[in-house]
Amino acid sequence: MSRVVLVTGGAKGIGLATARAFVANGDKVAVTYRSAPPPADDAATFLCVPCDITDPAQIDAAFATVEEQLGTVEVLVSNAGITADMLVLRMGDDDFTRVIDANLTGGFRVAKRAVTKMMRGRWGRIIFVSSVVGATGQAGQANYAASKAGIVGFARSLAREFASRKITVNVVAPGPISTDMMEAVAEDRRALIEAAVPLGRFGTPEEVAGTIVFLASDAAAYTTGAVIPVDGGLGMGVW
Repeated sequence: MSRVVLVTGGAKGIGLATARAFVANGDKVAVTYRSAPPPADDAATFLCVPCDITDPAQIDAAFATVEEQLGTVEVLVSNAGITADMLVLRMGDDDFTRVIDANLTGGFRVAKRAVTKMMRGRWGRIIFVSSVVGATGQAGQANYAASKAGIVGFARSLAREFASRKITVNVVAPGPISTDMMEAVAEDRRALIEAAVPLGRFGTPEEVAGTIVFLASDAAAYTTGAVIPVDGGLGMGVW
């Protein structure tokens, strides 16, 4: 059955791979983007909506556009987020709160907007994209790690609140993935990260997307409040 899917932060990386995977699954897909839209070929296959998830008014407008053009959002993938990496002693209040607002509070905003309609339909899937560093921590990423750890507690609270309405809420926790963000890391640092992964390589956005699509499927109807690592074994046991 075709579902209406919304992927936040769907212009590139994991979000774009996820949108493509849902399109291949036969779903009606919309993505949000903050600055640059997805590549033209992709923009022709799904609805692209500008949206800054730190602005509640933009979120409401984006959902209204999706509802008007595709229908009620039945699957939400909360993927949009930012980084502002630096050591804590150099980190200002704004550096910390800006990341929390985008990654954690932004997830709260989009989930709250989506779940109201899901409750009426008595069905829904919400998948949050966290990170292995939410459990392991990472020097220079205290703000990012805190935001990604917070997602887990938030998602599990939602899972308990809405289970009676057949709405599942789960978390995917990627490890090091070959994205633009990873390419920006210094080559020697990338080599150290790769060496720490038991599988000995970085993951691909498509591998993360495959797990997300599964969690949105009927086959995952009995899975809720779970954290699914897609990290090559890097964080095994931490969740």
